[in-house]
Amino acid sequence: MQNNPVAIGVSCLQQRESFDKLDESLILMEKAALAAITDSTNKDIKDFIDEIQIPKGYWKYRDPGKWIATKNNFKKDIKTYITKIGVLQQNLINSACKRIIDGEINASLILGGESRYKKLRAKIENKEFKETELNDNPDFYIKAEDDLQLDIEEKELGNMAVGYYSIMESSIRSSSNFNEHHNMIAKTYQDFSKIAFRNPLAWSDIEYSLKEILNKSEKNPPQAFPYNKLHCTSWNVNQAAAIILCSERLANSLNIPFSKRVYPIASSENNHMVATIQRPNLSKSAGMKLASEFILKVCKENNLKPSIYDLYSCFPVAVQMFAKYLKLNNLENTTISGGMSFAGGPLNSYVLNSTAQMIELIRKNKKTGIITGVSGMMTKQSFALWSKKPCDQFYFKDVTKDAKKIDIPFKLLNSNKGKGVVIGYTVLYLKQSPYKGVIYIEDKDKKRKIITTKDKVVIKSMREKEWVGKEVQYKEDFLVI
Repeated sequence: MQNNPVAIGVSCLQQRESFDKLDESLILMEKAALAAITDSTNKDIKDFIDEIQIPKGYWKYRDPGKWIATKNNFKKDIKTYITKIGVLQQNLINSACKRIIDGEINASLILGGESRYKKLRAKIENKEFKETELNDNPDFYIKAEDDLQLDIEEKELGNMAVGYYSIMESSIRSSSNFNEHHNMIAKTYQDFSKIAFRNPLAWSDIEYSLKEILNKSEKNPPQAFPYNKLHCTSWNVNQAAAIILCSERLANSLNIPFSKRVYPIASSENNHMVATIQRPNLSKSAGMKLASEFILKVCKENNLKPSIYDLYSCFPVAVQMFAKYLKLNNLENTTISGGMSFAGGPLNSYVLNSTAQMIELIRKNKKTGIITGVSGMMTKQSFALWSKKPCDQFYFKDVTKDAKKIDIPFKLLNSNKGKGVVIGYTVLYLKQSPYKGVIYIEDKDKKRKIITTKDKVVIKSMREKEWVGKEVQYKEDFLVI
């Protein structure tokens, strides 16, 4: 128990000002770190922080952690980590917990931040945005083992996530009514908007209606069918968050009040990387199922009943998939922040924001909560269980090996002519006008192919009725009409 990890200090910051009053990401993260130290109630914790972990954001700094540590007189031998996009944000928390349990470190500072809003204000106000240059490398640079998508996917969908997620959305939608499904996700995000409206830490201060979310408009332009802007994560924010984890022993020696302590009870990760086109089912994941079952098992064995959730909400399909595996029928209360469309979705650090807010909430209501996370195109998933009362140990499981045995990537079609069944699709837009349909198909031998169309009649049909399940013909990489 003495080496059990505990969260003792957290902070969430955001800025919505004119350009000159906004900080760059480095300063935002520094402020978040210092605020978390203050939140712990004992500034001496700074002398026991052995590592700083930061997920890579949109910024170009090589080692912001070392800069923050040096400027604020942290330990001279502190270790710094930068984790690249493609690594689960929850992994930073899990790795810190493991090192605390093993006695390798006393405390870990985990923080992230983004200042894309300052860059946006620079364009609006015709100002020059300059970022502090930090060219020294961190002690550890962590990256994913594989790429997040195939070249053939990138060719048709690019690097923006919205196209991939909209294809997954079509897969999950195909088992329900076409229009009713679109209304359902708009209703869910209407509910999220209400939560964000009441959350002082949320980016949006507007409460949106179902119709405003469902229907495209000048302020809600279409992104990739069926998603409009208000369905999508909002990353043009100035936000930062920090979490301090330490051992129970250290918390005791520093007299950290019990009112400040919240415990990571369990976590699970699925790091099995399968490109979207090769997944056995576009809207199901064996690894995600296994990871959720582990968390639910820990809950049952320890008589824990989670009642607050923040499900990763980069796009609606992510919320639906997490809710399904956690056996949550009501999506209305699956966020505490208001979701990434409205609370804000800083690149590669939202899980730190949602976790910090969860810890604050648990301090107040003494309940048990679950945070979920994603990396890539729903490629990797994580679950984390937090509570006011500790268990006898921190439970952790990486289900990757088991997931690899179940979710075996489907092979790709090499044929230049043939037919297949649509398993997912989307329509991409150019200047708010639909210009290309991207279709994932599967042939009778369970092989996959990506085909496209620019036929206006077909593209109109794709947006008016379900195409998943339809048999189509192709020649080379194009739909044959």
